[in-house]
Amino acid sequence: MPDRLTEILDGLQARLEGGLRGNRSAVTHPGARGEASEEDWLRILNDHLPQRYQANRAFVIDSQGECSEQIDIVIYDRQYSPLLYNQANQRYVPAESVYGVLEVKQALSREHVLYAGQKAASVQRLHRTSAPVPHVEGVAKPRPVPRIVAGIVTYQSSWTPPFGEPLRDSLAGLGADHQLDVGCSLLHGTFEVRYPSPGTVHLAAVEGPRSPVQFLLRLLKQLQSLATAPAIDYEAYLARFQADGGVTR
Repeated sequence: MPDRLTEILDGLQARLEGGLRGNRSAVTHPGARGEASEEDWLRILNDHLPQRYQANRAFVIDSQGECSEQIDIVIYDRQYSPLLYNQANQRYVPAESVYGVLEVKQALSREHVLYAGQKAASVQRLHRTSAPVPHVEGVAKPRPVPRIVAGIVTYQSSWTPPFGEPLRDSLAGLGADHQLDVGCSLLHGTFEVRYPSPGTVHLAAVEGPRSPVQFLLRLLKQLQSLATAPAIDYEAYLARFQADGGVTR
């Protein structure tokens, strides 16, 4: 009897891979190719993530006025959290709403792993509030803010083998705020990372076909572990606004 789940996932894999490969073949300018790759990955995520999540290119900002670098893909809460600014393709999302950040590159390399870690750190270092949550039986205590999932997605790996010691060494050199948790190379596979202690890396890689589907399912597993984004303490944002010139009467 045919395995219907496998058939569905194989069909999804063929469609995702076809779209990513097709745009790469059609777009040859490096800058335009990079933008096209970002749009491809954003479309994949927004088509297949649960509706509680939204994925966009964005800046992340906190209640103290600090801002991240521009992030290729920010996965953030859209059920309970506002967009602080959304005009002319410039989006600013509050730090509390962020579940994950991904960097999009053409090739997996040490340079790009370090760069993705730098981008992730610009978000991880932001201040995140957590407010009490009213519910039908009372008020729940503020929840601890979870670590934001960080990763990198690429078309191919520049290493042979694609997920060997050079990748492990690059990941091991990342500081706590720079650490990457998940990654994908369209041509070669996907990987997940754990850091049991500083400088120690447990790398689980799956090489071969089905890389976008493998990546999507592994990313969903990591996002699920974060549960719901912490409630924003809007008083903290109001206090910053008033300190910068707002008028209180």
